[in-house]
Amino acid sequence: MDFTLPEEHRMIRDSVREFCDAEVAPIAQEIEDEHRFPAEVFDRLAELDVMGVPIDEKWGGLGGDQLMYALVTEELGRVSGAVGLSYAAHVSLGAKPIELFGTDEQREQWLRPLATGEHLGAWALTEPGSGSDASDMDTTARKEGDEWVLNGTKQFITNANVAGSVLVKAVTEPDGGYGAISTFVVDPADDGFEVSTVWDKMGLNASPTCEIRLNDVRVPADRLLGDPGDGWDQTRKTLDGGRVSIAALSVGLAQGAFEAALSYAKEREQFGQPIGEFDAVRDMLVAMDRKIERARLLTQKAAIEYDRGGEDLTRLSSMAKLDASEISREVAEDAVQVLGGYGYTTDFAPQRFFRDAKLMEIGEGTSEIQRLVLGRELGL
Repeated sequence: MDFTLPEEHRMIRDSVREFCDAEVAPIAQEIEDEHRFPAEVFDRLAELDVMGVPIDEKWGGLGGDQLMYALVTEELGRVSGAVGLSYAAHVSLGAKPIELFGTDEQREQWLRPLATGEHLGAWALTEPGSGSDASDMDTTARKEGDEWVLNGTKQFITNANVAGSVLVKAVTEPDGGYGAISTFVVDPADDGFEVSTVWDKMGLNASPTCEIRLNDVRVPADRLLGDPGDGWDQTRKTLDGGRVSIAALSVGLAQGAFEAALSYAKEREQFGQPIGEFDAVRDMLVAMDRKIERARLLTQKAAIEYDRGGEDLTRLSSMAKLDASEISREVAEDAVQVLGGYGYTTDFAPQRFFRDAKLMEIGEGTSEIQRLVLGRELGL
């Protein structure tokens, strides 16, 4: 078994890493403090041709695989969790479902601008009352002639106020259960589409998280993704890939926090020697490095399973997301501890990684839901 990354993957990773160190890291705290979505960063990512890494070249993507996409997401997370989150939501949730489930006409009209980076994508599943039970959905879509009319409210939608298209889940048959959920491509310019709230959060404030309201939003019949009732099956398949991306983002956050702590421990002196030479700090750093390597290997295994279409994808992607997200929070917390009082200030990065990492245990299925999924995979 060869754990060496293919040369093309290493080249893409290294080019993104160079870009992140030069152009994202210097503004990471600034955009967080300002709660500012860094559109210029995504314009540059489009120039680097990585806004559609796992999308076929036929539709304007890079034609890479899930492993390459995970590497890019990790590098972004290593310097800015907010940039990494908006990127992952754009690719996994906003763009990839159109490639997987759309028609060629939909791919040309809606996927190509996403894959090239002309537009950002978003995905609207969660509702104010649904929480972890994402199938508990009040948003409806009723057919009127050649149009669908959408009504409802969606909550915690990443990128909604900067997106060029939003994939909205809605119920098309009352009391139809899972088989009544469908997916629609909504243009934020459509009449009746409103971003009602942009949330202030504990972290990740450079990545917009929104509430959207749909008030008699009329979309043509050709905006339905797949057939009526396909929405829940599409959601399950989308989340298998999305969990890999959140795992990769979590690894990146952990790596960034670890690097900050390691650098500080080598430079900061107490009692006449660098603090990294003291057993307590050294052992903490060793444990952080070990945890990150474990999470990275599991994440890359899940990405490879996705690429090969393996039957073990749900288990591996859920396990990777659970492990990496919890490790991210643990490592970031330890990084704050290594820096002591400085770690609690915004002059140093660990506090930002710590705040950003917490969402990884919540978004795209909480840790508790991942344990439920994994139990089901074991037949329990």
